[in-house]
Amino acid sequence: MSMLVKVKLGDGQKFVKISELSLKEFLSAAFLKFGVPTVPENVKVVDESGTEVDEDVFEDIVKDPSVGVLTIKHGADLESASPQASPVQLNVSLSSSIDSTDSQDTVIIEESSSSKRMRLDDEAKKLVESILVHKPGGEHIINEYNRFKTLGDETRRKMVNILAADMTENNGTSPPRQVKEKYARGIVSLFPYLSDPLSKKGYEHYYDGESGTGYLAWRIKTIQRGLAKERRASFDGQGLSVEGMSGGPTVRRESEFTPETVLSEDECKEAIAFMNHSADEDAVKKKMKLTFDYRRNMVLDPMQSSDILTVFPRFKDVKGLIEQDFVLMFGEGVSGKLLEKWTTAFKKKVIQQCKKLPTTSDVGELLLAAESPSDDSEEGVNFVWDTDLSSILLLLHLIPPSAQGRKRPGKVSASQAEKHLVVFKKSGTNIEEHLRNITASAQPYLLAVGPQKKSVHQYFIILDQHAIPCNSTSSLGAFDELFKAHFVFGTSYNTMLHNMYTFIQTTVYNIDVGKVKESPRVAEVRARLLS
Repeated sequence: MSMLVKVKLGDGQKFVKISELSLKEFLSAAFLKFGVPTVPENVKVVDESGTEVDEDVFEDIVKDPSVGVLTIKHGADLESASPQASPVQLNVSLSSSIDSTDSQDTVIIEESSSSKRMRLDDEAKKLVESILVHKPGGEHIINEYNRFKTLGDETRRKMVNILAADMTENNGTSPPRQVKEKYARGIVSLFPYLSDPLSKKGYEHYYDGESGTGYLAWRIKTIQRGLAKERRASFDGQGLSVEGMSGGPTVRRESEFTPETVLSEDECKEAIAFMNHSADEDAVKKKMKLTFDYRRNMVLDPMQSSDILTVFPRFKDVKGLIEQDFVLMFGEGVSGKLLEKWTTAFKKKVIQQCKKLPTTSDVGELLLAAESPSDDSEEGVNFVWDTDLSSILLLLHLIPPSAQGRKRPGKVSASQAEKHLVVFKKSGTNIEEHLRNITASAQPYLLAVGPQKKSVHQYFIILDQHAIPCNSTSSLGAFDELFKAHFVFGTSYNTMLHNMYTFIQTTVYNIDVGKVKESPRVAEVRARLLS
């Protein structure tokens, strides 16, 4: 084995290659490079702690990449010695000054290619291991590998998603090649049985820098396409941003909640495990408060947000958790505004404005229902919603969807958009079957269950094929929870309902006023209703 050594003497430096890792050869080659044919007497080599390095440990020292710097200690300035000087004259000069002058020159040991490869493998392994240990689902990946010495397709996809998410979070959506190579190297260093024995580096199937391909590269391209799609979706038909950059349900914001106790990541995981098996709803709500910040970080991470109802499944059986998180974000005052204001300040004015709209059967039926007493059983009105929900749907007609551009679905009517806000099912409907028959959607909507639309017994918020029971049995209370779910789960508004939701956000709840882009129609209707 040979070693390339960089020797510094004063301001000069030279590279020395030694074929045998012995202290004697090292000193001989180093001094010879500077024109000194014989090693002076009383020369010693020390490490960074000042400990002398002798012949017995020299080979181990230079093989260890963590050693760093070795120093040759001697008495005279060798650069001043003439290369033509005889060994005797030089030795005398050194010997005579060794006791009076203790100058130091530095020798830096450069790593061999094998040592460098071992160091890079170890660094990459520690990086990937740390990510998987601290991310939800990561320990399952490690356990599966330890058990089977391989990873199934689904587990491998999960691992790639976690690592790509971490990579883009810390390095942007276009990580440098060396970063992607480090993550790929870390995978096969941590999981050696995943290495490809026939490839040059073993990790090219995760990332190949030459071709820009591999699982990590493909996942990053998917992330880039998704972000580009989101940016396009945030622009309306006039090319204007409709949600803005500093407001809305998907932005990071300071919450009103200051926890008395800040949990570590391990303590959060313990609290999550406790909640998932506890029958005490009060205890669950307390633990949900303590894990609020942890949950917000998940919600705002594009790669983890889809797992929120898997990690926190109690949303699906403990009522009131959406309300609790929303209050932690904005406070009690903001949370109660819709229920306080709608019937007193908005409902009657919405009805009045809708009477000025062009007459259609849909608007006529909603107006009739909105102005009818809740216990009205007159024939012909039972197939429409109760008075409060009808008035909400009238607002959708008053602030209809913007044109969706040239692509499908193009121009959408308010009546078509209603189906993306609330769906009715008769009592006795199998909720699980309903979930299986729908297309997964990132935008929540209400599922109303009852004998008829005017008499709904229970509301559910449907999100990502999960059913979350509403705490309220009233239509206005259920819509209140539906709106809040966007902020609690960090989901953007459905494009067909965007204008209406933006009006509710800014005009009713007074959230992010002046921070979101509003269509002219939203501002116009607000002026009419608040005048």
